[in-house]
Amino acid sequence: MSNELTAVGVDVMTAGRDFWERYHEYRRARQKDERPDDPVRPDELEEKRLICTDPFEFEYRYEVVRDGAIISMFGGKTVRPGNPEYESNKHLFWTDFYVRPGERRRGIGASWLPVILELMDRHGCTIVSMAAEDKPGYAFLRWAGAQAKFSGAENRLRIADVDWAMLERWVKEGQGRSPGTKLEIHDGLLPESMWAEFAPQLSTMLNTIPWEGLDHGDIVVTPEHMRYHNDRLAAGRETPHTVLTREPDGTMSSVTDVTWAAYRSTIVHQEFTGVLPSARGRGLGKWIKAAMLLHLRELYPDIQWVATANAGSNAPMLAINKRIGFRQYRAGKEYQMTRDQVAARTRSLKPA
Repeated sequence: MSNELTAVGVDVMTAGRDFWERYHEYRRARQKDERPDDPVRPDELEEKRLICTDPFEFEYRYEVVRDGAIISMFGGKTVRPGNPEYESNKHLFWTDFYVRPGERRRGIGASWLPVILELMDRHGCTIVSMAAEDKPGYAFLRWAGAQAKFSGAENRLRIADVDWAMLERWVKEGQGRSPGTKLEIHDGLLPESMWAEFAPQLSTMLNTIPWEGLDHGDIVVTPEHMRYHNDRLAAGRETPHTVLTREPDGTMSSVTDVTWAAYRSTIVHQEFTGVLPSARGRGLGKWIKAAMLLHLRELYPDIQWVATANAGSNAPMLAINKRIGFRQYRAGKEYQMTRDQVAARTRSLKPA
């Protein structure tokens, strides 16, 4: 691997302080390169989040170290048998790896391809997904033979620019167009008594996300998934807030949720926003987005930004966000390769 360099597997459950010290130095360097304006998660919270093991996926981490410093790190995952998403997702392997700028063009990035191939074969995966947000990443993935399948962007809203009167109108219009629909606001984790009802309805909406040309499986949320997700939020000291609407028969017709954390107190992360296809055209998306922002203004008067991710093809949500004032902050693409393409490129790395 790049001559003298070797990838070593990392088990975060048993890792010593020497690993954590070099990992925190590495992740800060990566964030300074990729997201220099964002607050850094405190070391303690990062460690707690990483050791909150996902029971639904196989997860792998490797590091390449030189002179006591990580110069590249790799993460990969795929679904576990028993996960309700297994049958439709078992062919997929997801990866993320990064090489420090000063170490690039030395074959370190390419050296992760044999690792990917071995892990894909171990689990019988036939498609690998890799993402990029900058020119070096795009160039590497094109060189590897990957194809861009999905485009998206992180969009941000500057709170100082919000037209609060417009949002108040949207709330009134939503109520007026759906007088039998009830708006609910939940601060903190949803009560466990809601999970059995909430999970399948959320799954239905999540599976309306436009994935463009990306090979993907079904999203299946269960109460057990929600428990794990809540454990990770708690480990990272993230506070969730959820706004949803219910129809007269109790059906959840739309939902939006955000997270706030003290270490990034000026930035709220907008997570998923969805409306049932059967309930679209009534302004529910505008209603819940407006209601959430008005609520956040009361809860967190010091917030300056709201950050969210959107598919480039999700025209209805992009239109709402643009009217609110969201603007593109950074763009990215998801690439995919077949197992055979990875194998062919891996063979080309070996000396004749």
